[in-house]
Amino acid sequence: MYKNPYEQLSGKITAPKITKAGFQELQFDTGQIKLNYVAGPDNGPPLVLIPAQMGMWESYQKVMAPLSKKFQVYVVDIRGHGKSSWTPGDYSWDTVGSDMRAFLENVVKQKALIAGNSSGGIIALWCAANLPHLVSAIVLEDAPVFSAEMPRFKDQDRFVYNGLKKLVDNIGDPENRDLATYFNGMEMPVSETRVKRVPPQFIRYLSKKIQKFEDAHPGQPIETGFPSTLRLLLKSLSMFDPDFARAFVDGRFYEGIDHSAALRRLQCPILVLHADWHRYPDYGLVGAMDDRDAERILELAPHACYKKIHANHVIHAFKPKQYIAAITEFAAEIQLLPKLEK
Repeated sequence: MYKNPYEQLSGKITAPKITKAGFQELQFDTGQIKLNYVAGPDNGPPLVLIPAQMGMWESYQKVMAPLSKKFQVYVVDIRGHGKSSWTPGDYSWDTVGSDMRAFLENVVKQKALIAGNSSGGIIALWCAANLPHLVSAIVLEDAPVFSAEMPRFKDQDRFVYNGLKKLVDNIGDPENRDLATYFNGMEMPVSETRVKRVPPQFIRYLSKKIQKFEDAHPGQPIETGFPSTLRLLLKSLSMFDPDFARAFVDGRFYEGIDHSAALRRLQCPILVLHADWHRYPDYGLVGAMDDRDAERILELAPHACYKKIHANHVIHAFKPKQYIAAITEFAAEIQLLPKLEK
């Protein structure tokens, strides 16, 4: 059974804006695993941010310092990610949810606003449905509500499923892999007639860059590549247990939540942030949810608020100002923060 080779690395934050804002990188032992997280100063109600699958706390760097002026911000690396424990063979909504229960009870220690991106949004939904005494409100940031349920995830809107399968097939052995091969066969449809593909020569070039970095920095997460989005992706991949993705592919992960039933049970305030999406005949849904999915959320949880933001799936990284505004306005509306002056 393999373990996370980076779990014991120093928790020193190197980003100047984050350290200046008072954030610390810490670890919490749940009794079963270690959860890596960063915590900001106590400047307001708790706000817990949960990254997308393959993401780490660093994806929130553009929004952490501004949000910490009004909230006490926590960003969690869920199991299988970053410096948190890897648990191959033990990944599901229920197991990740149990980690969040321990984190909220023992670290946050009061009701929290939970904002999750992508699969992190489904974790936020799980928390709100199962831990109402620990959740003040949730934000579903382009979460794959309904689209990440079987059989739709595999048979109908299969673009993300196929991407996870390629990840498992190409870099599924964490002890013997070249991360550049993650891009083998990768396709991104941009219209019904045009598809972008990663050139083989780029994969070969990236492989050499990664090997050079590993030779110079043995035992360290991969930090190479340009632009910064690619650099962060490679670092995140190097610190990601591929069995987390494998659990989505082979069906182990889905235990623990029915999206419709969870939404019907919700009593807390909900903000739905919806990014851009497209659907193509050969790929299905390219995005997390379509307009009908958003409508169904509002039908099942009619007290939810909805906001469309024209952005990539990771709204907080690509439209940080709009994300910050949406969070703070929502918190003011539900009286977690003072009313904003108009």
